[in-house]
Amino acid sequence: EIIGLIGPNGAGKSTLLKTLRGILPPLAGQVTLMGLPIQLLSPRDFAQRAAYLRQGGEIAFDYTALDVVLAGRYPYLSWWQQETESDRAIAAACMAYTGVSELADKPLHAMSGGQRQRVLLAKVLAQQTPVLFLDEPATGLDVIYQEEIFRFCRELCAAGKTVLLVAHELSLAARFCSRLLLIGGGGLLADGRPQDVLTDALLTHAYGAPVRVAENPLTHHMEVYT
Repeated sequence: EIIGLIGPNGAGKSTLLKTLRGILPPLAGQVTLMGLPIQLLSPRDFAQRAAYLRQGGEIAFDYTALDVVLAGRYPYLSWWQQETESDRAIAAACMAYTGVSELADKPLHAMSGGQRQRVLLAKVLAQQTPVLFLDEPATGLDVIYQEEIFRFCRELCAAGKTVLLVAHELSLAARFCSRLLLIGGGGLLADGRPQDVLTDALLTHAYGAPVRVAENPLTHHMEVYT
């Protein structure tokens, strides 16, 4: 399924995702992944179960697109091992899927935001994990690229993967997510289907400003208006 984590700025969406990823410790209780407490998983074991696309997704060094995508295969390599032909084939397939094959030798810093985000998505796909954590994968992109990212997520869901993503694009979340978690004020405000979570009353309460949800008469999709 595609689970969208929504809420106002500062509600703790990215913090929750970092906690699930093991970057931050939980304040109480424990976090489990596929039935196992994450503190019992080595970094390699975790990375073979869940891929994480962090917010912003910047790369510190002057890597090419192919370098970045091949890094998604590292959890399956020993520290001294080079990528195999199989690893390269997987990377090439993921780049073809996200439409960035022609960017293989291009440095990440020389790409547009949409191109860079598709390369980073190809990297997490190359990990071939059953679970993906995506922190604001569409934020800052043009509308066309935003919808493209959500379509990729829906296709991954159809392939049997679970996607948990932080989303600010509420109208897109309504169309593409099967479940939404609305957080605010330090807690969970709602959990359910988009049509049950995206209501005027719940969103107005969460965001502290008037919000209206209505069906677009042309597309028949739910739209969120402020």
